[in-house]
Amino acid sequence: MAMLMRERGFDSYAELWRWSVDDLPGFWGEIWRRFGVGGEPGEVLAGGPMPDHHWFPGVELNYAGHLLAGRPDGEVAIRHASEVRPLTAVTWRELREAVRRCAAGLRRLGVGRGDRVAAYLPNLYETVVGFLATASLGAIWSAAAPEFGARSVLDRFGQIEPKVLLAVDGYRYGDRDFDRTETVVQLREALPSVRHLVSVPHLGVAPPQGAIAWDELLSEDPGELTVEPVPFEHPLWILYSSGTTGLPKAIVHGHGGMLLEQLKYGAMHLDLRPEDRYLWFTTTGWMMWNFLVGVLLGGASIVLFDGSPGGETLWDLAEAAGVTCFGTSPAFIAACEREGVKPRGGGRALAGLRAIGSTGSPLPPEGFRWVWDELGEDVWLYSISGGTDICTAFIGGAPVLPVYEGELQASALGAKVEAWDEAGYAVVGSVGELVVTEPMPSMPVGLWGDADGSRYRETYFGHFPGVWRHGDWIEITERGTAIVTGRSDSTINRGGVRMGTSEFYRTVLALPEIDDALVVDPDGRILLFVVLAPGAELDDALRRRIVARIRTDCSPRHTPDEITAIAKVPRTLSGKVVEVPVKRILEGAVAERVLSIGSLADPDALAPFL
Repeated sequence: MAMLMRERGFDSYAELWRWSVDDLPGFWGEIWRRFGVGGEPGEVLAGGPMPDHHWFPGVELNYAGHLLAGRPDGEVAIRHASEVRPLTAVTWRELREAVRRCAAGLRRLGVGRGDRVAAYLPNLYETVVGFLATASLGAIWSAAAPEFGARSVLDRFGQIEPKVLLAVDGYRYGDRDFDRTETVVQLREALPSVRHLVSVPHLGVAPPQGAIAWDELLSEDPGELTVEPVPFEHPLWILYSSGTTGLPKAIVHGHGGMLLEQLKYGAMHLDLRPEDRYLWFTTTGWMMWNFLVGVLLGGASIVLFDGSPGGETLWDLAEAAGVTCFGTSPAFIAACEREGVKPRGGGRALAGLRAIGSTGSPLPPEGFRWVWDELGEDVWLYSISGGTDICTAFIGGAPVLPVYEGELQASALGAKVEAWDEAGYAVVGSVGELVVTEPMPSMPVGLWGDADGSRYRETYFGHFPGVWRHGDWIEITERGTAIVTGRSDSTINRGGVRMGTSEFYRTVLALPEIDDALVVDPDGRILLFVVLAPGAELDDALRRRIVARIRTDCSPRHTPDEITAIAKVPRTLSGKVVEVPVKRILEGAVAERVLSIGSLADPDALAPFL
């Protein structure tokens, strides 16, 4: 980032960012050339205002082809481990060999350009191989984590009609084995488009009858890897909305858009170098898995882990794998603080760790302080905010800028992010709707099954025509940093005063008696649900303290009408609190109409609201 600033003659990040959003062809053309995507691209951006624009018309490329090209054979590409498997290193030569064989196997099964390959797989090395092989053929990848139940998977894969299903036999989480073969059989029977089932071994369970073994798929040596060139906007993968508001949206991203965005973000915003080892704890059902794989584009290696992150597990892995950049969530950081975890305790060597990333929800100031207290103020801590819809971050890290407690450093290069009031005017220093007023290459090329684009337009451009409305409340500060205060559709509006739910949580979770919380406002009432710390009791005294803290720290208008103790806050498998579905259920909606039950980390957590 500093090199680019110097080359362009800019004295500040603000100047660099302004150029990147005011001259989109100049900026994205520079990214194209800087990272050797191909020859001169010709026209960079064509068409009308969003969403009637097109990037790099006439260009052909392949995401997997670029990722696999030019890496030294002997260097490590991937380190992977699970609760079943020990930490293992894979070189670039081994990765290319596996992708070459997998692509040949998929081709034998009839997979070609435009076909869908669905993966019911955990965060394993084989999953990366399957994705890259699929992409190399010009086929379209789509994944669901094996924690998802059959109904949730069918809600996703049933929309896209995959030709091949790659499925794991099971997984281990928290020292407990989960056999998924019965679920896989259900999926195969309910997906008539699936012609072939490929079984990926992990637990050692016998595969379903008629399944092709993973080793068999990779058994033949096809010679050199051949990569299918595809148009810039050709579908690369299909991701899904969180599934908390009915049938998930099937979001399609293109080869070229993701290639350019991930090259930009890895080098410029993550400051990654070939010697870096990048871990982000994620499942395959979250876009951060796709984000993690994209780190390979810049030549840095990645670290995969499948299993429970609880206790010291991830910190032990960070030491064993020599992790330099560690990605996690505010919930994980809060759990470490609550449980007294000491990342550098017990002589654990984390000498190479230079950066901590956080996403999934806003990281409160307390999270910043814990990281700096435990890992040192020389560790770069960046919080990022984006989403499945663009499979990247709108706002996040900028290694040339200072970090302010509780704030995201800057809007990303090429992302013209603003906060808008209800009238559609940009505001600074106050909360507004997060909007993007100029196109980005990683915006979806469409929604699957939305032939005329009407659903896509309504979803993202229906509120402010020609402007992307993301659905988050955000404050852009005078110094250009950002504070994300929560989803705009779950914001609590009391007496004309709007407040993001994250402000409630920061206040309530500061009380030692409270371990977790959920706040919703069905029918205008503010209902606060709390998970008590061990030994705590929700008596009248604690209720008064909670109300007093909210009155003082948030707003007198936002004191809860009711406070109720629950055993667990319902969250999705990616850790997001399901505020809107709970609100709608309490207003009388049928749970299955507003929520994919299988998308919950613990479906029983929903019981108090039914």
